[in-house]
Amino acid sequence: MKAILSMALVLGACGLAGAADDKAANPVGTWQCSYEIGEQKRTSTLTVKKEGDKFVGTMSWPDQKDEKIKDPKFKDEKLTFSAVRKFMDNEIPIDYTLTIDGDELKGKGEADFGGQKQEFEIEGKREKKDK
Repeated sequence: MKAILSMALVLGACGLAGAADDKAANPVGTWQCSYEIGEQKRTSTLTVKKEGDKFVGTMSWPDQKDEKIKDPKFKDEKLTFSAVRKFMDNEIPIDYTLTIDGDELKGKGEADFGGQKQEFEIEGKREKKDK
C-alpha cells in the first residue's frame, strides 16, 4: 500500500511539474508588445498559433495589420521569427528573438534600415482568454 501511495505521489508531482513547464514554455496566444525606437514608445500585437507541428502567426502595428511572421521557431523558451514592417513606402525587415516566461515575453528586435542594423528591446504580455 505504501508503494502504491508513494508511486501516486511521484506521478502526481511529475504531472504537475510537466503542466507547469508546458504553460511556461508556450508561445501560443495574442501578445501585446511595447518597445522604443528613437525615444518614441511604440506598440505592436503578436499573434502565434500552432498548426500541426509548426507555429504560424501575424504581427500588427497601429498602421499595419496582420503581417505574416516568417520562419517562426520555438525552442528552449526562445521564439524567433522575422516580419516586414511597411512604413512610409519602405519595407523594413525585422528579426525577433524573444524569451517566453509564462505570460510575459522579453527580447530584441533587429531592424535593417537600408543596410544599417538597429536593435531595440521589446517586451509583452499575453492577453488573458475570457472564460
